[in-house]
Amino acid sequence: MKTIIGNWKMNLGVRESVALARGVIYAIRGKKFVPDIVICPSYTALSEVRKVIARSSMMLGAQNMSSEDKGTYTGEISARQLQELSVSHVLVGHSERRAQHNETDEVVNAKTKKALEKGFVPVVCVGEGKEERDAGGEYGVIKEQLNKVFKGISLKREQKLFVAYEPLWAIGSGNPASPQQVVEMHKHIREVLEELMPGTMGCVQVLYGGSVNPENVYHFLREQEVDGILVGGASIKLSKMREIVSQAMDVVESYTSK
Repeated sequence: MKTIIGNWKMNLGVRESVALARGVIYAIRGKKFVPDIVICPSYTALSEVRKVIARSSMMLGAQNMSSEDKGTYTGEISARQLQELSVSHVLVGHSERRAQHNETDEVVNAKTKKALEKGFVPVVCVGEGKEERDAGGEYGVIKEQLNKVFKGISLKREQKLFVAYEPLWAIGSGNPASPQQVVEMHKHIREVLEELMPGTMGCVQVLYGGSVNPENVYHFLREQEVDGILVGGASIKLSKMREIVSQAMDVVESYTSK
């Protein structure tokens, strides 16, 4: 099964989020070959969007979560608060959080542990910068990130985890990684994770994110190494999101018919 995760970031209000969620539901209604779809609205829209998707196959994700259960953490949101809103997935360590809020790999590690402890599906983001890629050090960078982010973490058989490969040089640039680059990095990620958490690769899915749009999404999703995509800007426009979902349905159907 392929997965589409839409990260709406800080772009839509409550009414806009509700309308977009409804539009996506209409796009998959009655369809036989539907990918797993997770949408991540702003916190203020989570409650209303939950009502809209309650009877659909779509799932609700949060864009961030504190590693603390409660306390004097102004502006943060806890696992319990997200559980009350029926959130199932949590983005952890997005490149924007790392850059704008100084989240280190150690912080991401703590959040990942908390997400797993509380029964969420973490979507852990990793990625290298342009200088690191140009210097040929991308594999070492990703390995170091994974080693730090998953330090002390072991998965139980019933748990599920996503790792989203988001090269910093591709995010919002309009210049995504090539399918070949993505496939090679996804293989590398799986190899590193197998060393860190032996025997649990059945619990892990690897996604690609970075300038994904309706024009290129099929080329990524058709690759067996790519379990899905994490979409940013294209996911907040209904016409583009519908096309992305349509392309994903074509891929799911082709895999199912083999």
